[in-house]
Amino acid sequence: QVQLVESGGGLVQAGGSLKLSCAASGRTFSRYAMAWFRQAPGKEREPVAAINWSGTSTYSDDSVKGRFTISRGDAKNTVYLQMNSLKPEDTAVYYCAASSETLIPGPNDDWGQGTQVTVSS
Repeated sequence: QVQLVESGGGLVQAGGSLKLSCAASGRTFSRYAMAWFRQAPGKEREPVAAINWSGTSTYSDDSVKGRFTISRGDAKNTVYLQMNSLKPEDTAVYYCAASSETLIPGPNDDWGQGTQVTVSS
C-alpha cells in the first residue's frame, strides 16, 4: 500500500520557520519526482515546490522563491520543505505528492493527507 505521510506543520508567527517532512512508502520512490502543494481556504490546490528523482532539478513557485527550499533525503523516499520568513498568506494545508512521470504530480499520482500550516500576523 502506497503511503505518503506529511509531518511538521503547526502554528508559527509571521517571520518564523517550519520544516515539513514527507515519508513515502509502499514502493520504491527513488525514481519518482516529489513535490509540495498547498491549498488555502476557498482556493484551489497549487504547486509550491518540486524536485526530480536525482535532486538535480527543482521548481519553486514565485511566491515562495528565496523563502522555501525543497530537498530529498539520502534514501530518496523522503522529501522536505524548509519554510523561512513565513507570511500569513502561506497559511494552508500542505500536501506531499509523488510522480513517476512528471516533475509536478497530477491528480492521479500519489498524494498524502496533508498537514496544516498556520502563520499568525
